[in-house]
Amino acid sequence: MTTLKIHNIETAPEASKALLETSKKAYGMIPGLHGVLAESPQIFEAYQTLHQLFTDTSFNAEELTVVWQTINVEHECHYCVPAHTGIAKMMKVDDAITEALRNETPLANPKLEALRTLTLIITRNRGHVSQEELDAFYAAGYGEKQVLEIILGLSQKVISNYTNHIANTPVDAAFKAFSWSKEKV
Repeated sequence: MTTLKIHNIETAPEASKALLETSKKAYGMIPGLHGVLAESPQIFEAYQTLHQLFTDTSFNAEELTVVWQTINVEHECHYCVPAHTGIAKMMKVDDAITEALRNETPLANPKLEALRTLTLIITRNRGHVSQEELDAFYAAGYGEKQVLEIILGLSQKVISNYTNHIANTPVDAAFKAFSWSKEKV
């Protein structure tokens, strides 16, 4: 099992201290992921920038959650699935959506299911998508802009999911109640 150092404001490289202060103000704590990312101010800043850019897309809270959790579950991120479960609750996303995503079951809302499906295809196939798959996404009411926004969300999640795998980041106390592991078939 691998681990990486989890920084606090005192131990972080100078260029990461302000970023950690921002995290502490925003969340009332320093999330473990942020403490790990602090080792490299560049990746930490990139992650925070991508997060802000993704939350500023055309997606609403439910759609943001669908993209994040679909990727988190596919990447089997032991840290991000519980964290985004808690975040979804804070964003007032219906628990039924979160549970379906965590359990990899189809979503009841056809438009959200189309978003989940294309996000999963893009993630699994490393961006290789057929015209038929795109057409199904467009038929659900999305457009080319949302295809690109999924890629933006995936970019953010690659940073967090891969970092958490390598760092074996412990789930923050605030999210332990939402612990998760992928069921093996």
